Amino acid sequence: IKELLPKLTPKCGQSVVITIDGPAGSGKTTLAKELAQADGNSYTVHMDDLYEGWAQTLTPKLTEKLLKLLAEVRDENLIRFTPFNWVENKMAAEMEHPAPRFLILEGVGSAQSAIREFVSLSLWIEVLPDRGLERVIARDGAGVAQFMPAFLLLQDAHFEKEASKKSADYRLSGLGTV
Repeated sequence: IKELLPKLTPKCGQSVVITIDGPAGSGKTTLAKELAQADGNSYTVHMDDLYEGWAQTLTPKLTEKLLKLLAEVRDENLIRFTPFNWVENKMAAEMEHPAPRFLILEGVGSAQSAIREFVSLSLWIEVLPDRGLERVIARDGAGVAQFMPAFLLLQDAHFEKEASKKSADYRLSGLGTV
């Protein structure tokens, strides 16, 4: 994948947009970090920052936020969004950054059909459901366990509706160890 980066053509202004989607706990964030290190001119937007708590995750509002974010990258060469603060359970201050060469959108819901025209490379990472859940709880703590069953149902319905896995340019396995 790293060897592909220099060959990718920008489809969002001057930015190459890369999506990394797949089930919770599959290794999306880990891969995003690796890709970001491959080129110093990158920025990663995590879907967790665009959700609005557990009640507002894979909703039409997420799609609106992604479309707005990418339109601003394309038209203004600027990344601007208001992240969610999970500790305080409220929106944080708006963030603004110059658009990078590589914009990585990482997380469940990042490869939606509504934004595919902006995307130069779409990656899907697969994991067995039990292993993914185990990783999420190990990473985020036991407190998230109560929210995960509902989120996993939403996630599966979202993936089915959006054909996220089928539309990916590459499908990877996240079945290895953490």
